Amino acid sequence: MKRKIILSAVLFVLTIFAGSNLYAKNAIILASFGTTVPEAVKAITNIQERVEKDFPDTEVRLTFTSNIIRSVWKKRQTQADQWIKKGIPEKVLYVKGIIATFGDLQEAGYKNIVVQPTHVFHMEQYQDLKSYVDAMKSIKTIKSKWSPFDTIALGRPALGTIGSHYDYHEDLARAVKIFSKDTKLAKKKNAVLVYMGHGNEHWSTGIYAELQKEMRKAYPGVMTFVGSVEGYPSLEDVAAGLNHLSLKNKRVLVKPLMIVAGDHATNDMAGSEEDSWKSVFEKNGFKVFPVLKGLGSDNDFADIFVDHIRDAAKDAGINL
Repeated sequence: MKRKIILSAVLFVLTIFAGSNLYAKNAIILASFGTTVPEAVKAITNIQERVEKDFPDTEVRLTFTSNIIRSVWKKRQTQADQWIKKGIPEKVLYVKGIIATFGDLQEAGYKNIVVQPTHVFHMEQYQDLKSYVDAMKSIKTIKSKWSPFDTIALGRPALGTIGSHYDYHEDLARAVKIFSKDTKLAKKKNAVLVYMGHGNEHWSTGIYAELQKEMRKAYPGVMTFVGSVEGYPSLEDVAAGLNHLSLKNKRVLVKPLMIVAGDHATNDMAGSEEDSWKSVFEKNGFKVFPVLKGLGSDNDFADIFVDHIRDAAKDAGINL
């Protein structure tokens, strides 16, 4: 009789734990805007590899949030062998959108999801991703056991987000320390350091001005400018700032403030067109040194996302 009671108690406890986050299947969705440039893919896969290294027992799925970029890869699937031979991993060639990725995980029985964006800051793309995540979180069933997911958490971008839970100034300070590598290279070339961010036309890009301020404060020996493809400060603003400097050697080291060195970096920043950043700076008498390397290729920067995943999971009570 005692054995039956003990056995029943054990089964009861195991049943409770089986339905808890402790034993539920967990997954991480790494949400990137994406890229169509093969050479730039490595920056994204490097982040995923860093995440998988820190969370070896957790499923990690990659998604591209850009419909246009996914459509390009979908067309390339008709010549899959050709792209795979070029080194493109299947997870990129057959990449899916955020909703399909959620669906695949739900079908596979994953109940707790951490969505980690690879965005630089809380701007248009992050806000759209947040809307998708909030929509998935809003799904409620009459009986909770039929809900597609138990818990969904959203991590913050590299330089933080709005709100007081995590002070974005601390995220910004961490990035500034990592960017010391860029200042050393600029100093070696006796050049001004210019970052080209993506920016947007709907949200404030004041974070760029703040980053510029903190970089100049931390590295007074190197003049730093931060501009954006869209919004403020623009290429014209950066060019005007450069022209106001009294320089013996007019040299500029320009690098993308983006996760990948994709189309914007190769064309808008370092392209030969007359309106590219490189061409505009050269017209103003500067010798330009483009660096075609995305932030995701830097392990120290990639690890920012690893830590943000850890924070989001902890806050949500998910045991990765």
